Amino acid sequence: MFLAKLTRTQLVRNNVQIVVNQTRSLKEIKCKAAICWEPNKPLKIEEVTVAPPDENQVRIKMVATGICHTDAVTWRGEDADAVFPVVLGHEGSGIVESVGKNVKQFKAGDHVIPVFVPYCAKCKFCQSRKTNICDKIHDVPGGIAPGKGLLLNGKTPFSCKGKPVYNFMGTSTFSEYTVTDDIFVCKINKKAPLDKVCLLGCGVSTGYGAAINDAKVRPGSTCAVWGLGGVGLSVVMGCKRAGASIVCGIDINSKKCKIGQIFGITHFINPNETDECIKDYLLKLSNGGFDYTFESCGITKSMEDAMDVTHPGWGICTVMGVAPTGEKISTSPVNLIAGRKWIGSAYGGFNVTEIPALVNDYMSGNIKLDELITHTVTLENVNQAFENMFGGKGLRTVVKFKT
Repeated sequence: MFLAKLTRTQLVRNNVQIVVNQTRSLKEIKCKAAICWEPNKPLKIEEVTVAPPDENQVRIKMVATGICHTDAVTWRGEDADAVFPVVLGHEGSGIVESVGKNVKQFKAGDHVIPVFVPYCAKCKFCQSRKTNICDKIHDVPGGIAPGKGLLLNGKTPFSCKGKPVYNFMGTSTFSEYTVTDDIFVCKINKKAPLDKVCLLGCGVSTGYGAAINDAKVRPGSTCAVWGLGGVGLSVVMGCKRAGASIVCGIDINSKKCKIGQIFGITHFINPNETDECIKDYLLKLSNGGFDYTFESCGITKSMEDAMDVTHPGWGICTVMGVAPTGEKISTSPVNLIAGRKWIGSAYGGFNVTEIPALVNDYMSGNIKLDELITHTVTLENVNQAFENMFGGKGLRTVVKFKT
């Protein structure tokens, strides 16, 4: 009896301690973040105040984040809907620091990846199972309007020097701590290295899934991929996983040929180093057109070329690259009448609930991540990561936060 009472006393004390710790955690946190104050200006490392998680929100201590081309589109001012100042970043991983009210699926200490494509399970998009797009990222009541820089409660969790700093894509991973809505977060295997699986927050999932989920590449098929960066190489990986017999990589950086072969390309072409029209070359290589083509560069001319070299009758051209706001693509209606298809892919057709399985695929050796990481920097050197991207230096640069 005495032992039972003692155990209960310990439990009560432990519960009290947990409540005290949780109460302490639900306060503002001051930390470092990289702020983009205005387009085309270097990001500045500033002390920011991060709000406690509101209802249905999670606050995450970031461990690592990749640098993605979509971050650069906003940084360059190519997104007309973007708002400033903003904490960029959407390819990160970290550890839950605290949770707000009504959050049941996460707790402090969970290893997580915040994802810009959520799954609310309630809207007509999520319930349709026809798409991975949730209406919580659309300009609808209760959703995140593109570029508005707010979470679902209509607020941004960041402030600096007494001024609000906007959120980016629901995640804002260029901060030592970030806050996101719980439907944007997935819990992952604690054994997974967070400085590697952060890439599944965008680039790798986008490319790999475009081949597997959206284009649905079939065994023995022929494929061509424009751009052999992190996304394009992930497309290659998906095509090979699906059993493609030919995968042609197209890039203006000839150094990408060697790394492309590691991921599975069978042919490589640099358009700047050939006298022949690239479309003519590709049509000959593919015997009249590829079964599947993919554009990951965000260049409209490449998107149109990729469409033109798909095979009549069944060719599918998949667009993943993000072009500057306002740019258009066009093709002859005959291309479509002849049976070709032009489709788009957002985050490779995955939603946040499916990412833990991809983490396990990486842990099993079925997905390459380590080979994509060519540089690592601290948050203080985040601008170097952008220079690496623009200069074609390596593939993915990962920012590691101090722990």
